[in-house]
Amino acid sequence: MRNLIFDIDGTLLDSVDLHAAAWAEAFRHFGIDVREDAVRGQIGKGGDQLMPVFVPPERLAREGEAIERFRSDLFKRQYLPRVKPFQGVRALFARLKQEGHVLALASSGKADEVERYQEIAGISDLVDVATNSDEAERSKPHPDIFEAALARLGHPHRGQAIVIGDSPYDAEAAVKAGLPAIGVLCGGFPEADLSAAGCTAIYRDPQDLLDGYASSILRRGLP
Repeated sequence: MRNLIFDIDGTLLDSVDLHAAAWAEAFRHFGIDVREDAVRGQIGKGGDQLMPVFVPPERLAREGEAIERFRSDLFKRQYLPRVKPFQGVRALFARLKQEGHVLALASSGKADEVERYQEIAGISDLVDVATNSDEAERSKPHPDIFEAALARLGHPHRGQAIVIGDSPYDAEAAVKAGLPAIGVLCGGFPEADLSAAGCTAIYRDPQDLLDGYASSILRRGLP
């Protein structure tokens, strides 16, 4: 049995482009001209780490909370209804539960967003632990959210917890938390970036991870 800690956006749900579009639209609303593709490369971070890339410090201190609030409401209204799960998510989680693994979600999203994401992915009944932004002072690539998940899981021994994510920020945060990371390419980040950030294995998407489960480190354990 292992504790498997999954990122959500770009890992289980096809939502990275939608988050990038929502951020770009929110920035435009506040008169900040940012290309959508530039924002896309930052998705995987929470707003506390993403906004400083595009917003000057003085303005961030003054308007950061308003920008984040506008983006969150915009995403829920216009973009969340378009989010779909990647192929194989429900089947993967069902197989992992059958194998006796404990399944956790670690997201930079708000609590209500994380709950809705589980419904969209069809895994609400299969998730043991779900953390959200309220449990982490800093978002990825800082390790806070994974450390919160580890606490909720009872601080399992080293080697008994693995992170699965789509972005280099997931892998960097996992490494800082002392956890191995598996990468998936469905979030759109280059394989080289995931490897450089510390992923020990890389799969195309949840379906590919399910298909390769028998020979994966999820079943075999770490070397």
